[in-house]
Amino acid sequence: MPLINMPDFADTILEEFSARSTVRVDTPVIQPAEPFLDMAGEDLRRRIFMTENERGESLCLRPEFTIPVCLRHIETATGTPKRYAYLGEVFRQRRDGANEFYQAGIEDLGNTGIAAADARAIGDAYAILARLLPGRELTVMLGDQAVFEAVVKALGLPAGWQKRLIQAFGNADQIEQLLKRLGSPNPVEGLNPMVSDLLASGDDAALVAHIDETMQATGYSTNASRSPVEIARRLKEKQELAETRLDGAALILLREFLSLELPLPEATSALAGFADAAGLKLGAAISRFDERVAALANAGLDLASITYRAAFGRPLDYYTGLVFEVAAKDHPAVLAGGGRFDHLLTLLGAESRIPAVGFSLWLDRIEAEGKRS
Repeated sequence: MPLINMPDFADTILEEFSARSTVRVDTPVIQPAEPFLDMAGEDLRRRIFMTENERGESLCLRPEFTIPVCLRHIETATGTPKRYAYLGEVFRQRRDGANEFYQAGIEDLGNTGIAAADARAIGDAYAILARLLPGRELTVMLGDQAVFEAVVKALGLPAGWQKRLIQAFGNADQIEQLLKRLGSPNPVEGLNPMVSDLLASGDDAALVAHIDETMQATGYSTNASRSPVEIARRLKEKQELAETRLDGAALILLREFLSLELPLPEATSALAGFADAAGLKLGAAISRFDERVAALANAGLDLASITYRAAFGRPLDYYTGLVFEVAAKDHPAVLAGGGRFDHLLTLLGAESRIPAVGFSLWLDRIEAEGKRS
């Protein structure tokens, strides 16, 4: 039995889902914790309610639906394309609401028309909210992690730094800390002087031999999860990251990109202008972005109601491209949010890459918004 009441408009949502050719699915409330801990991101990890079974395996109360729906799709070996819909309870520790609440949403798996699928996800979320909240003016905030990745790559940063920045996308505080470190590099702290000297010398064989000798002498080698070669490689990576410095002009460019915020109809030309002025090759990423803008226009959405913000992301690590949120104008509560997660199904065990995009509706916030005068 649910601990909270289903919102009165739940039947309306199910009608909307049915009209959009979706298959409704449910997933168990108790889920294996590992996929969420590995792939959902730090923000959600801190909010999960954990437990374990009699074998000591980590379990959790379902904190969201995307990962369970994807796991179910893989387990049932259902072909694609497939559109799944869900409506049920999720459980998260929250500061601004009940820890148990209802979410509903659609996951669109296997649609290879990327721009059209992105536009459909935004359009469906917007249209359902417009029906549930008649008379409310809705706004959409849109970001694109793929464009940010293209900018970071074009700046020529080492792969490790690219990974750190991409993982921090959408978290303004983390991005700022990383940019400060890129502006003022520092050596790796806490290293043995001998290790520091060997790293500086570039003598990889001597570094590996020293690590192996130390592990043998301390008895650590019998329980080590990494070999001396792997440890040496990790130390070199950390040293490279610590010593990398992004010159002042490049830092200014990255900050300039992250400051972009403008109506979606103006975004493509602004991105192209930025790339030209900065001398960065972003053609492929900008073309995909423009294809989505065109698809949104073809779907009949009011592009003037959509804002593009270059730094905008959502606090889930599995997003790969589009991210978006829908809210009532002049009210901060996110009513719907979603994005593209093209790598998630492969990470969860799918045999081949399955493009995917989806969104969720926050039913408690929608209900509260409907009661606002």
